Amino acid sequence: YGCWVFFLLFRSSRELWTILLGRSALREPAQIEAELDRNWERLLLGLCYYKPPSSSSAEKLKSDKDIAQPLKDFGFRISKLLGLDEQQSVQILQCYLQEDYRGTRNALKNVLQEERQSQALLLKIADYYYEERVCLLRCVLLLLTYFQDERHPYRVKYANCVSKLEKDLVSNYQQQFEKLFKAEAPTWETHGNLMTERQVSRWFLQCLREQSLLLEILFLYYAYFEMPPADLLTFTKIFKEQGFGQRQTNRHLVDKSMDALVDRIGYFSSLILVEGMDIDFLHKCALEDRPEQHQFFSTPEICKEMDQILLTFGDLPHHAPVLLAWVLLRHTLNPDEASLVIRRIGNTSLQLGVFQYLTNMLQAMGSSGNNCTASTARMCIYGLISFVITSFEEETLGIQQHMINVACEVLAAPSLAELFWETKPEMGLGMILDSAVGIFPQKIGPLLQLLTALLSDKSTAKKVYSFLDKMSFYTEVYKHKPNDIVSREDETLWRRQLPKLLYPLGLGQTNLRMPQGCLGQVILSDQGYIVRWDYSYSSWTLFTCEIEMLLHVVSTAGRQQPSHASVLSMIEEYNKLFYIFFRLTSVINPPTEVIASCVNCLTVLAARMPGKVWSSLHHTGFLPFASTPLTNMAQSISAEGMKAGNYGNILVLIEQPRGEYAVTVAFLHLVTTLVKGQLGSTQNKGLIPCVLLVLKEMLPTYHKWRYNTCGVRERIGCLILELIHAILNLTPEGDTPSLQSLCIYSLTNTDAGQAVVNIMGIGVDTIDVVLAAQPSSGVSEGPGQVLIQTVKLAFSVTNNVIRLKPASDVVSPLEQALTQHGGHGKNLIAVLAKYIYHKHDPALPRLAIQLLKRLATVAPMSVYACLGNDAAAIRDAFLTRLQSKTEDMRIKVMILEFLTVAVETQPGLIELFLNLEVKDGAEGSKEFLLGEWSCLHVVLDLIDSRQQGKYWCPPLLHRAALAFLHALWQDRRDSAISVLRTKDKFWENLTTPLFGTLPSPSDTTEPCVLETCAFVMKIIGLEIYYVVSTSLEQSLKETMKKFSSGKRYEYWSNYVKSLVCHMAKTEEEGMRCFPECQMLISAWRMLLILSTSHADVMQLTEDSTQLKLFLDVLEGTTATLQVPTSMPCLRIGSMMATLLLILLKQWRSVVASAPDVLAPLSQILENILQADQQLMGRTKAKLFSALISVLQIQGLNSDDSSSLLLCVCDTAQDEALALMDSTRHVAVTGDIHEDKDSMETDAAPRTLHQDQRDGVCVLALHLAKELCRVDENGEHWLLVMRRLPVLPSILSCLELSLRLRQNLYFTEAALHLLLTLARTSQGATVVAGAGVIQSICLPLLSVYEVTTNGASQNLGFSRKSQDSPSWPGVYRLCLSLMESLLKTLRYNFINEALDFVGVHQERILQCLNAVRTVQSLACLDEADHTVGFLLQLSSFCKEWQFHLPQLLRDVQVNLCYLCQTCTYLLHSKKMLHHYLQTKNGDALPQGPLPRAQRAPQTPSKQPAGGVVGVGERDEAEQKALLAVQCSLLKILSKTLATLQHFTPDCCQILLDQSLDLAEYRTLFVLSFTTPAFDSDVAPSFGTLLATINVALSMLGEVEKKKEPASLNVGTLASSEDIQAVKSLLMFTMENCFYVLISQAVRYLKDPMVHLRDKQRLKQELSSELVLRLLLDRRAVSFSSYRAHCCPACPATSAEGPHLLQPAVCSPPPRANPPPQAQKWCRKARSPSSSWSRPLSATCRDRAPTVGCVLTVICSGTHHFWVALQGHISIALPVGLLKTV
Repeated sequence: YGCWVFFLLFRSSRELWTILLGRSALREPAQIEAELDRNWERLLLGLCYYKPPSSSSAEKLKSDKDIAQPLKDFGFRISKLLGLDEQQSVQILQCYLQEDYRGTRNALKNVLQEERQSQALLLKIADYYYEERVCLLRCVLLLLTYFQDERHPYRVKYANCVSKLEKDLVSNYQQQFEKLFKAEAPTWETHGNLMTERQVSRWFLQCLREQSLLLEILFLYYAYFEMPPADLLTFTKIFKEQGFGQRQTNRHLVDKSMDALVDRIGYFSSLILVEGMDIDFLHKCALEDRPEQHQFFSTPEICKEMDQILLTFGDLPHHAPVLLAWVLLRHTLNPDEASLVIRRIGNTSLQLGVFQYLTNMLQAMGSSGNNCTASTARMCIYGLISFVITSFEEETLGIQQHMINVACEVLAAPSLAELFWETKPEMGLGMILDSAVGIFPQKIGPLLQLLTALLSDKSTAKKVYSFLDKMSFYTEVYKHKPNDIVSREDETLWRRQLPKLLYPLGLGQTNLRMPQGCLGQVILSDQGYIVRWDYSYSSWTLFTCEIEMLLHVVSTAGRQQPSHASVLSMIEEYNKLFYIFFRLTSVINPPTEVIASCVNCLTVLAARMPGKVWSSLHHTGFLPFASTPLTNMAQSISAEGMKAGNYGNILVLIEQPRGEYAVTVAFLHLVTTLVKGQLGSTQNKGLIPCVLLVLKEMLPTYHKWRYNTCGVRERIGCLILELIHAILNLTPEGDTPSLQSLCIYSLTNTDAGQAVVNIMGIGVDTIDVVLAAQPSSGVSEGPGQVLIQTVKLAFSVTNNVIRLKPASDVVSPLEQALTQHGGHGKNLIAVLAKYIYHKHDPALPRLAIQLLKRLATVAPMSVYACLGNDAAAIRDAFLTRLQSKTEDMRIKVMILEFLTVAVETQPGLIELFLNLEVKDGAEGSKEFLLGEWSCLHVVLDLIDSRQQGKYWCPPLLHRAALAFLHALWQDRRDSAISVLRTKDKFWENLTTPLFGTLPSPSDTTEPCVLETCAFVMKIIGLEIYYVVSTSLEQSLKETMKKFSSGKRYEYWSNYVKSLVCHMAKTEEEGMRCFPECQMLISAWRMLLILSTSHADVMQLTEDSTQLKLFLDVLEGTTATLQVPTSMPCLRIGSMMATLLLILLKQWRSVVASAPDVLAPLSQILENILQADQQLMGRTKAKLFSALISVLQIQGLNSDDSSSLLLCVCDTAQDEALALMDSTRHVAVTGDIHEDKDSMETDAAPRTLHQDQRDGVCVLALHLAKELCRVDENGEHWLLVMRRLPVLPSILSCLELSLRLRQNLYFTEAALHLLLTLARTSQGATVVAGAGVIQSICLPLLSVYEVTTNGASQNLGFSRKSQDSPSWPGVYRLCLSLMESLLKTLRYNFINEALDFVGVHQERILQCLNAVRTVQSLACLDEADHTVGFLLQLSSFCKEWQFHLPQLLRDVQVNLCYLCQTCTYLLHSKKMLHHYLQTKNGDALPQGPLPRAQRAPQTPSKQPAGGVVGVGERDEAEQKALLAVQCSLLKILSKTLATLQHFTPDCCQILLDQSLDLAEYRTLFVLSFTTPAFDSDVAPSFGTLLATINVALSMLGEVEKKKEPASLNVGTLASSEDIQAVKSLLMFTMENCFYVLISQAVRYLKDPMVHLRDKQRLKQELSSELVLRLLLDRRAVSFSSYRAHCCPACPATSAEGPHLLQPAVCSPPPRANPPPQAQKWCRKARSPSSSWSRPLSATCRDRAPTVGCVLTVICSGTHHFWVALQGHISIALPVGLLKTV
């Protein structure tokens, strides 16, 4: 209706009262002053501010066009009902709608139109109006309460306002008071038909409350300002007319519920008159003998008139103090003139029981702790009774006990106790104390009652103690004169002839001894002789004697009550208390008051010495106890073996039937004090029976007990919850059961939890009713405040229970009660949400929202569904308080935190609060607009840069708003995000904190500011990460550009570095804001990590900036990890180390140009090795990884790496030994789990010394490997190896790991280290000497063998990628290690190599044969490693033949078959593709593809359809096929190189006639047919020719780049990779030709071969070789081949030992090309090509390049050619011979 938000123009009285109390966002003195300046006239007018209806106001309202007509009409109805001005009626309506309306705007339209609902709304507005009037008076009362309190922060502002009000305040409020008590009750004729009897009673109750408040204001006013005598006369007449509240005009409406207000009116009427007489100043005038200075001295007429009026008093108790005060005034000023009047009035006052009345009045005023009115009343009465006692004889004032009672009530004010000790003892209340001392100890009670009231603080306690310690008189009563007494004749003075023990106690007990000759004054009375002995003693000794007597009486006569009931107040000898417990609680009818006082004494002592109290109290049997030791939670909950103790008996048998609970209240105080005393675990376990009694017997049923006194039930409930709250806030204990675990279990699974739920379910309406019914005006006391405190404790207890309870899949009864759905909004969730309507105590709705937040996080329910039809209204109430600029900031923060949690856990609720509307209402539209009741309006206002620094947007609230936005981005609320992105200046406002300048970390900084910046960074990071760069908002791009150009990267990098360094320097002192600092560092880390992949968008492309950021990160890491004893620093250091590691990997080019990074990292490593290794495991792992990266990027810049290597090896040794111990322990326990071949090492929680891919041990081994690799000469690592037994430790652990098949990652890392060492002769010697063969050879059998069924498991032939860590990979590494050692050590390692090949011969042969059936990359990789090892071993054929002849033959045969298999598969790509897809039973293996940057899998970046296209699938399959071809080619080349060693040397067989042919077996059969892919077809010369043919075809395709249309060699491989492939092909053909010629000559020289076969061999080979030589002119030149193709070939190398020595020792220079080199292979031939065609036919189609190979073979002497011609019978042309 256009009036909903109006609070900027008008402020309600309740809102003003909240502001003045300091409970709003306006808390600065200047803001309070501005509010007072704006509203002081309203305060001055008081209730007159609200005007009656008038025609002028009605006309103005009708002509106001800014107000909707329905509201105007409803305003007129309000005006008639309340008798209020029409315009003010609309204002009241507006205020109500803003603050108390519990519906939505749409619902309001229906309410105003529907008569029944509008009537209910009218009555609610009437209640709100009454509350507004009360709040207006409370504002004035607040000013008068604190305007002279020096401790109050707003005292000066209050005083200034009071000075403005001082002139006319009394007259205005006096008139209002008279108007109120004379007002006629409204009727339905004058105020409408809604003015029923109930509403009339409600009106009269409001009238009484307003009268009480007006009188309270006047009383406080006159307490500070002097009342003129005329005003006193006027008020006396008014109060007489009104009968001090008893004779109201509408007294017929008074009911029982209003009695307290009527009495309160009478109390304040009396106090105003007494205060108006200025008794304090009168007393001062009397002491100074200057009565003429008093204002009443010069007004005899007024005094006489007052005499006449007061003479008529006497029928009401309220008259008594007025009469007594007037007697003092008249007696002091005019004692002679009015003696008769004085006597008459004084007697009337005493007859009315003035002292009893004053006692009751002060008790009704309440405690004076935080109640200024009560304190002021006590000050007033203190002056009155002090002057009365000083002026009149005590005997004339009535019963002494009545004066003592009122004195004790007066002295309850803390300041008065100190004032008493400062006054003279012979004046005022000191005379009462002296009188009480005169009858002590004959009557102990009066003195102790007074002294107890005089205890207010430590100083007064010392004075009381000293007073009792030095007593001078001892009073006794004798019925008869004793024989040992000598007296005067008049019997006024006695003298003791013999000493006397005053107590009949035994020897050795404390006693009082009155000496001989002691004098005593005697007074005769009805009781006998009252003797006051002049005897000095200590009362504390007397108290001890009294306790001994009490114990004696109880022990000898159990049923007899103690003779002194007042003994409860005098107990000081604490050691005796425990005996009293034991004795008193065991009698049949124990004195509960005495027991309660004993417990209270122990409570005071327990606050200082909890352990001592508990140890002594534990044996008394008073507290509940367990008869058997408590060992588990089930036993504790069942209460098995637990006894209630004497207290339990008192509660059940005495207190509950009587309805008095003094012992229970004291018991709860005691247990709470013991719990807060932080007892040890043993003592706390002893308290379990006490707590269990509270949880099982008291909390569920206390509200059903009988109570005689109002308020005790609420007090007991509050004390129970305070005890539970204290337990839940204890530090968690390891013992089970503990107090905390017991409370948590009981509250979640028993009726105790339901009792707490019932307390929370009281609801806001009940609390408002209780607050409205209490008569007191105080804001900190009364039944309403107790109820609020109880509910708040219930909230806090429930929140802590949910937070602390162990995680469980079973829903507990407490959670069911909290989340159960009920009809009509009766479920607890709706009740909790409606606490948002509570306005009295801001903490109550805040705690309710906090509990809602907790429930929304952990409970499986929908808050939105629980709210039901009230959801929208509650949403509006939340947002109304959130958008209010005067609302308490903590409530607003809690609301935003609740919404932040709801983003993730409550989708329905957050959609309600987001209130997004589809743009233009188009169906299916994806564009949204913010609804009118969207919370985003408030959030956008809070982040607006123009609002920052305003009082309504403090930093903490700004932080909460950004946290909510961050939750939207993190949860990917795209609809809300899409609206926010397009808002004007959204990104500018959002990033404003990042462009500011924060104080130095060493200065005081609000922690929330750090969180604010962190949330901004995270939001930016999420936006850039999830949105494609082309779709980013231009404003965001401009902001990031401004961020970069403004040097903000450098600023924040420097700030984070400074922050980290500051935290490292201050250690624990700087950890107070550790969570906030950690969040900022984490956000900055995320931003930098994101910039490594989105540098263009982040505008972080300059190398200099990147270098600066990297160096700052390095410095921060160094600073934090230099403090290894500080846990927070270690956490931050771990975060920084992670960032450092990522930057090292991503900014390699920048790091390469950076200063030496290795030195600081080495220093960090040395520092963290001094810290707790259990805490530093992850950090060490990150640091090792960083060191590895630095070594790979920068190398070893420092010459001295021995210290770093020493640290690394030391760590590796320790970790290896620890891992070995852990492995053995697992093996002994039998809990051996198979290691999963997975990179997901973070899936399970990490335990100590567990094998992990990124574990410390594994990374230490890799780092040691890198250091050894850099140390080429071995200067440093040799020294380290000699100093530390690192290799034996590693090999021992390696052996154990292989045997048990455990610790996969460690095994691989250790083998890599050994491989690195074995590449040099020194390293190989050290490795071999350390016993590597013993550690690997036999244990390696466990890697691939399973002995349970005697069969070998084919683990190595799985289709897993060979890059993944696996045990087959370990076997391959072992093969490589053997190959490297054999290659380096040669004959020094031949025996070990033969042992290895002998042990694993089955696996080797199986692997060679498996290529035919399994073409997975893992299988091919193992075959490659196997053939490589055999290649090195083949150089020692004679030794092999001698030791393992059969194995040698088997290997030769399998190698030939392997050559045939590889040739076949390389030729037929279709067949290979078929085998890969079908025969292997799997999809194509994924080759090692290049690692491109992966786009995140988010909706913003997914392609349409979400599936990979057909072209991409074909490309992936082609890449996988090429990878397999590459592996096959490598295997083929090594196989042929190995076969060279098994065939005769070409030169030797041609030139040496004495060659023993039997030494070399024929490897290939004499056949030239097409070889088949069948194991039954033996390899033949046709196989070798086919191999040459395939190699030629592939070489030609590589040179001509004949690739498929979808692929291109140039795009898949570099020129270096292509050159390496060509070299590999040339190497293959060279070895193939060599084997072919050698085997051919072997056949020709063999006499066992038939001549016909020899002739056939000559014909086949001569035609092929001649044609190859003729076509070789088109081949590349020999020199280019020497220079580029095969530089390592010994046949073409100048360093070769012989010109015809075959190049078989090593594969081509890139035997293990990188993945890019594997992309060379393409389809070798067209589908129609025949791989077995004669070589001549092939050469006609292909550019021959093998001529260079033949040239190499033929580049010998003339004798070679003669021999070759003789054997093969070819006629070479002369020209060709010259060319050759």
